[in-house]
Formats: sequence, structure tokens, C-alpha cells
Amino acid sequence: MDAGSTSHRQRLVLGIAGGVALLFVVAGFATGGPGGGLLMAGCAALILGVGAAIAGQARWAFIATRQVAAAVAAAGVVALLVGGATTTPTQPTAGTTVASPTTESTSAAPTPDEEDAAAEEALADAETDETPLPADGLGANGLLTDGAAEAVVAKAGRTTALAALAAVEVKGRAPRTGYARDQFGSSWLDTDHNGCDTRNDILARDLSSETFKAGTHDCVVLTGHLADPYSGRGIAFQRGQGTSDDVQIDHVVALSDAWQKGAQSLSVARRTAFANDPLNLLAVDGPLNMQKGDGDAATWLPPNKAYRCSYVARQVAVKVSYGLWMTQAEKNAIATILATCPNEPLPGGIVAKVPAPVTTPAPAPKPAPAPAPKLAPAPAPAPAPAPAPVPVAPPAPAPAVYYKNCDAARAAGAAPVHRGDPGYDSRLDRDGDGIGCE
Repeated sequence: MDAGSTSHRQRLVLGIAGGVALLFVVAGFATGGPGGGLLMAGCAALILGVGAAIAGQARWAFIATRQVAAAVAAAGVVALLVGGATTTPTQPTAGTTVASPTTESTSAAPTPDEEDAAAEEALADAETDETPLPADGLGANGLLTDGAAEAVVAKAGRTTALAALAAVEVKGRAPRTGYARDQFGSSWLDTDHNGCDTRNDILARDLSSETFKAGTHDCVVLTGHLADPYSGRGIAFQRGQGTSDDVQIDHVVALSDAWQKGAQSLSVARRTAFANDPLNLLAVDGPLNMQKGDGDAATWLPPNKAYRCSYVARQVAVKVSYGLWMTQAEKNAIATILATCPNEPLPGGIVAKVPAPVTTPAPAPKPAPAPAPKLAPAPAPAPAPAPAPVPVAPPAPAPAVYYKNCDAARAAGAAPVHRGDPGYDSRLDRDGDGIGCE
């Protein structure tokens, strides 16, 4: 091969390599800005320099020696470092959404942890604009705490669905052992004896613009329009293979949930009535009914927030009617929703026996303390008794005067002597006139 041919081939290879390198640089600028362009240019320079240094004898354009090749490689390294430091990471644009996996309810009973997690997700936005929830009564999962739920139930009007929660017992979920669909009787019986099965009764009740199969006495619904309460959208119903399931009849309180919360102790006749009770049945979006499965209010709620108050009020009415209980998580979830619509009534004319509120009598007022007794003033000391008067000694009786005869009286100068005078004596008063010695 001659020298001209070799030189031509080298120029061709160099041109191709240069074009590829240029494409990388342009792509780097387009995706990563100047930093991305520097990264691509650095890569190209590094590869070119290292390759030329290894080849040694090649004469690629300006790379005439190994020293030049090393310098090109070094420049490539510098470009890589600078480009890596200045490249701006790509950020998601406004409005970009990130899909998150969703879980569907299954027929298996959820564990308490699953109930709490599902309740947190389902009720994160359960509030409506009607009544705000008390922020100090919410737990970490966004639901009212046990105490806060009891408080809002106690304060509710006695004819409301919220107050009716007080009539529902709270217990743990019983085992699902022994559950089977036929424990609730055969599917879709004619329990009201109107000649139509329950499924067609509910379709006729909940659909509008229905048409019926000829010859069925307006029992078998062929077509109609459903204003679906669970999704809030309209669904066209058409009976047929592959279309009938677009609209399904939901047990608002699922049969399995009822089995684990008291229905095991009901008679078969009572369970059959439960499964066919119009109060517990709604025509709804088929896929959403499948998604709900056997969930209670703690694990599933209709996506249509405007219907949630009516939905949980119906569950309360059903459980009150059949004496079923709730778990604490379920009660808290229902109380959280009904607290935003405290005047929501029980549907179907159901009246719950709400226990009378327990009122604690006000403590009797403490008696006023008796006034301190007034101290009687100390009695004044009794005056010292006056000294008894010294008795005056009676005058000593005058010595007795005795006159032997009138001559003695005359001699004493006492004559005449009157009666009472000293010395008077009847001997001296002979005439008895009271004067002696006259």
C-alpha cells in the first residue's frame, strides 16, 4: 500500500472520528447545557489523546507526537472535571405527576396495621368545607383519636348518624372462619315477593331511563343510566355478556365484614334478609365495587368525597338495624367523616336507640362556714361587798330606879312619878290613876 493511500485513509478515519465527536458535543449541549457539552468534548479529547499516545507512530492531524497526545488527553480530563461541576441536573417540569402504586381491598380480613395505613391514605382528604375538624383531636393518621371521636359523638344531635354511633358496640374483629357466601342465603332472592329478584329491584330503583325485557312484567332491566354515587360520574348500563358488570350491586356493609362483626350469631333467615335488604344495597360502578372488596370505612371510602357522609351514615344505619359491631378504627374513621357533616341523618327512617347522655350532677355547694362565735366580754369583777355596818350597841339600859315609898321619891325629886317613868310602881299609885306620890 503506498504512502498516498495511507494518508487518505488516515484523513478519512480522522474525519469520521471528528464528526462523531462533534455529534457527542452537540448532544451534550442539548441535554446538559454548556456543562454537558464540556463533558462530551472532554470524553472525545481523552479518547483521542489516549489512542494517539498508544499508537505512537500515527500522525493524526495535529497529534504528531506522544507528548501532544498526552496534552490532548490531559485537556480532555480537565474538560470532564469542569463539565461535571457545571452540569445542572434535570428537574421535573411543573405539572409532572409521579404515579404511585395503589392497593385494592381483598376478601382477606385486613390486619390492624393495614387498617391504620389504609385509613390514613383514604381519609387524608376526608374533610369537607362544611365543618372543620378539631386539629387538637386528630391523631397521626389524620383520624379523630378515640377520645375525640367519643366527644363529637356525645355532642351530636340525637337524631343524627353521628349520634347513632353511640348505639353501635365497639369490639375487635372476629375470625373469618366459616364464612361463605351461602351463609347469607342464595344470591338475589325475591325476599319481598314482588316477582322480581333483588338485583333487578335495585337496578330498577337506582337507574334512570330503564328499559325492561319483554314478558318479565318489568322485572329484568335491559338498559338504563346510573348516576354512580361512588365515582360521581354517569354510567350507561346494558345487560349482556361483558357489559352487565359495568354496574354492580354493592353490599354497603360487606357480607364478610358483617360475618366478622356479629352476623355469625344471626339466624340464616336474618342473614338472608341482611343480604337482600335494600338499605344495604346500592347500584354502583363495577370496578370500584371490586376495589372495595370486603373493606369497611377504615380501609375504603368512595373516591367521590361528596358522597362519603351519606355512605358512612348508611353503614351506621345497617349496623344499628342488625346489631352488628364496629372496630375502634372503623368508628374513628366514620366519626371523622360525620364530624364534617354533623347533621347527616340516618337513611331509611332508621332510629337508633341512642343512650341518654350521662350527666354528672353538679357538686352541692359547700356550706358557708359558720360565723365565729362572738366572745362574751369578760364579766366585770363583782364589787367587793360593802362591809357590814358595825351594829350600834343599844344603849345600856338605865339602871333600875326603885323608890321604897313616896317619901323616897320625893326625896329623890322624882315625885310625882308617872306610869312609865323610872321608879314608877303601882305601890306608889294607890288610886291607880297612873300618877304615884301625888
